[in-house]
Amino acid sequence: MKVTMIGMGAVGAVVGKRLNEFLGKENLECIADGSRLERYRNSGILINGERIDFNYVTPQEAQIADLVIIATKNLQLKEVLVQIEKSVGPNTAILSLLNGIQSEREIAEKYGAEKTLYGYIVSLSSTNEGGMITCGHEGTIYFGENDNSKSERILEIKKLFDDAKISSVIPEDIHLSQWKKFLLNVSCNTISALCRQTYKGFRNEVTQNLVRQCAREVVKIANAKGIALTEEMIEDNIRMTAALNDDGKTSMFQDVEAKRKTENNYFCGTIVRLGKELGIETPVCTLLQQLVECVEAAF
Repeated sequence: MKVTMIGMGAVGAVVGKRLNEFLGKENLECIADGSRLERYRNSGILINGERIDFNYVTPQEAQIADLVIIATKNLQLKEVLVQIEKSVGPNTAILSLLNGIQSEREIAEKYGAEKTLYGYIVSLSSTNEGGMITCGHEGTIYFGENDNSKSERILEIKKLFDDAKISSVIPEDIHLSQWKKFLLNVSCNTISALCRQTYKGFRNEVTQNLVRQCAREVVKIANAKGIALTEEMIEDNIRMTAALNDDGKTSMFQDVEAKRKTENNYFCGTIVRLGKELGIETPVCTLLQQLVECVEAAF
């Protein structure tokens, strides 16, 4: 299988390392350009102290792939959808590992619903500081077709992940599963960034109660849209987050520390917008969204 990746940060580099070991450079292309490409080629990427040299190509040099994996941030998605054009052929499948519930819709608008898979990664404990990545847990990729069918390409990708020693799951309902991860992003990521909490902090009862207040608004929105999120799923997310590496940090916490613009607009911002559309009040998410905007304004 020919695979193209774009986004070689805390998520993409960890997944890419496994694919690189199994597929070899001839079957894995990693798209980059400008100063980032020059830096990658000169310095490589360090994962737990090991230098990894991927097969980097510019967007213009990229070849048609069987699978394109997008592992950037939502903020770069519009640019990324242009950069992967050379990699997308008639039978290419596109898998986004981006947080939130929006990226697949944007991919489908540009390349067609038939090329778009739904996916995300969970339980990844990885930090990226200037190209030096520390990974305590590689996480698990959840993915599937829009109609939840076990299609031939889904089974082929599952075999690829298995062979490459990438933990993966094909859930019975990828949309419910994705919303469960979104529930985690909106509550845990946002609160961790505002409170400067590592995963250890989610063992604190006060933090957990704040997570519950935020997450219950997500559940209300999801239920109104026919997605069967439950109170127990909130507790699952809290338990899972609290069990991660003590010093691990969510992606939004890392963004705030680095004074980078966060994915706030795709987390609490999405819930606030959906709440207005559905006539559901979201006071906690509204406050959290505004607080993150205040933090970003000080960068």
